[in-house]
Amino acid sequence: MSTARPGATVASAVLGAVLLAGCVGAPAPAASPPPLSVDSALVAQREAAGIAECPATPLEAQPVTGGLPDLVLGCLGSGRQVNLAALRGTPMVINVWAQWCGPCRAEAPHLAEFATLAAASDGAVALLGIDHDDPDPALAIEFAGQAGWTYPHLLDPMKQISGPLRIDGIPVTLFVNDQGQLVHRVVGPVASTDQLRQLTATYLGVEL
Repeated sequence: MSTARPGATVASAVLGAVLLAGCVGAPAPAASPPPLSVDSALVAQREAAGIAECPATPLEAQPVTGGLPDLVLGCLGSGRQVNLAALRGTPMVINVWAQWCGPCRAEAPHLAEFATLAAASDGAVALLGIDHDDPDPALAIEFAGQAGWTYPHLLDPMKQISGPLRIDGIPVTLFVNDQGQLVHRVVGPVASTDQLRQLTATYLGVEL
């Protein structure tokens, strides 16, 4: 299965490396992200898919050492904006993905099953997606809905997290403690729901 977006031209040697590590998009543009606009059709599509609204955060937050960056991203299918540095108080698993990414699709059932376990944990751990380097939010919502991903997702079409979070390819899964500190990462697709459970127990102290 291809791990690049349709139309991408990649030398065979580079493609081999991408297949091992995950999906790599085009270089991040230098332009600043466009103003957030709310498309009522996307809102309706997200709600119909059963995808939750993103958590409410202040738009300004002071990052903690070793933590998520002071970076505001929009919510997929919503007008809400979220500051990553303000995501504290609850251990969190953050999955970085795109609908065009083959390995992201391969790991989707494990994330859906893990999300069900997390939802039954009475708030012990949260799950958040970041739709990264993805040109079509409607297709992203469609895929997330089909995958059974009912947890919230942020939008990062401009690849803003690439530098601060060292995202060179996707999927990447980040484990963030309740202080907002990044304590572990998985580069490439997760292999199973049990792997997610074990990592959550080891690095976040939450048994599911």
